[in-house]
Amino acid sequence: MRPHSGIRVTTLVLAGLAMTVVAWLVLRWLSSNGSPVPEPGWVGAAAMLFLGGGLLLAGWQVRKVRDGRPDQAITPLRAARTLVLGQAGALTGAVLVGWYTANALVLLPDADVDSLRNRIWLFVLHAFVALLLAVTGMVVQAWCRLRPRDDEDDDAGAVPR
Repeated sequence: MRPHSGIRVTTLVLAGLAMTVVAWLVLRWLSSNGSPVPEPGWVGAAAMLFLGGGLLLAGWQVRKVRDGRPDQAITPLRAARTLVLGQAGALTGAVLVGWYTANALVLLPDADVDSLRNRIWLFVLHAFVALLLAVTGMVVQAWCRLRPRDDEDDDAGAVPR
């Protein structure tokens, strides 16, 4: 039996697609009842960039220790927390891609209006930044993975003689 490989890309794609469909349906229903599509703020994109940068830095430090460079600040607990944070960042990024994509899709039929076209581009920018967060989370997850040692047997379930 091989060890758990963590968050898979298919999981992220399914989470993003599910969020896109659910959010699109809810936003269409709300807009048909007179509620406007929410305004995308720059704070959201800035926060995602900040989180992605911090996550990348933490993952890079764990990667250096994994590759053999000693660092007293990186404990096994901190490395495990970095792994979980990377996985959370990947899932959050995927769901936010779905949210921002659904917002853009709801506004798309009215793209001939300049003000709405600008909002669509802002939602697309947010979706791109969320995609960067998801990719960063997957990279950090890979950096936190231990490499198999040479002295480990391929058949881990075998009973030694």
